Amino acid sequence: MHVSNTVSALVELSLLIWLYLLLGRNGFWRARPQLEHERPPAPRVWPAVIAVVPARNEAETVETALRSLLGQDYPGRFTIILVDDHSQDGTRLIAERLAVGAAGRLEVLAAPPLPRGWSGKLWAVANGVRHAEEAAPRTPYLLLTDADIAHAPDNLARLMAMAQAERLDLVSVMVRLRCTNFWERLLIPPFVFFFQKLYPFPAVNDPGSPVAAAAGGCILVRRRALRAAGGIEAIHGELIDDVALARLIAGRPGGGRIWLGLGEATRSLRRCTRLADVWNTVARTADTQLKHSPLLLICTLVGMLIAYLAPPLALLVGLLADDSWLLGLGLLATAAMAVAYLPTLRFYGLGGGRFLTLPLAAILFTAMTIDSAIRHRRGAGGVWKGRVLKPEA
Repeated sequence: MHVSNTVSALVELSLLIWLYLLLGRNGFWRARPQLEHERPPAPRVWPAVIAVVPARNEAETVETALRSLLGQDYPGRFTIILVDDHSQDGTRLIAERLAVGAAGRLEVLAAPPLPRGWSGKLWAVANGVRHAEEAAPRTPYLLLTDADIAHAPDNLARLMAMAQAERLDLVSVMVRLRCTNFWERLLIPPFVFFFQKLYPFPAVNDPGSPVAAAAGGCILVRRRALRAAGGIEAIHGELIDDVALARLIAGRPGGGRIWLGLGEATRSLRRCTRLADVWNTVARTADTQLKHSPLLLICTLVGMLIAYLAPPLALLVGLLADDSWLLGLGLLATAAMAVAYLPTLRFYGLGGGRFLTLPLAAILFTAMTIDSAIRHRRGAGGVWKGRVLKPEA
């Protein structure tokens, strides 16, 4: 009886959490908006854009990524700057070979030595932005994108149409992540679901909301707004640089308008063939997201376990104890969890029955968060491609 009472209390709390998420979190779970579903009018004049692409050891994906940029069906002037961040593979050679045949549309730079206190990616971006300022000071927009993103041919035109129609300073798309093998199908939809839960896209897109976020793989930003906010230098040491950039733009003097949505046609080329691929990505930044606070860490872990594990636990105990009340609560909480998760599963073309794997994924993400806290306390947090962010002297 004591066990049943404890489980009953936990699943009641879980049900309350899911009702709040369904009814009171800006409808984040609907997996909206999607860039391809938006229909803004085409601009009368298509502003010039320069893409800045930081790249470190991206030989596997950089050619596909750059060809997708060179193949953009964009009516305005569009050029590309790739900044090689001290790659140790053939990234730079591949980019330079493509630049030869790109008729001056692609330029390849080498990033200077990395200063202390800077993340490698942001140092590369800052140098690309600085070069763009010198080479084409009147170009009004920058496309900040990664060397592992394959852009749909109309992606830049869609981003610009949104920016112009809504007078936005920043437009960002969470591109479609790879979801083809076992680990990707288990962990990528929950990763996207959790990101939306943390930063509800409708709240991000509401000018009156304090929530600000972006997805670093694809960001179109008005250069004047970036300059007014202090430039990339203002966030030079941030690990979660996309969210930091969105906050910087939204919080600039006079306020900046931002928009974030899902992208279906533009996709990530990064493979997650092993559990470690996702694990290291999450462990790199999770503790930073929690501000390195033990209290926030404990609250997050408890909340995750109650929300995602109490419903299946209640079903199991209810069946074993022949407790119809507990079984009913478990069914209600499980149904609420399924309703919330199904739109993300549909976005990734996966069957609804996969919602049953969400508790397992939650356990793994909880373990990744714990590992992130351990890594940061050991001074090994923020590792990316062989480098640890070094604090400024």
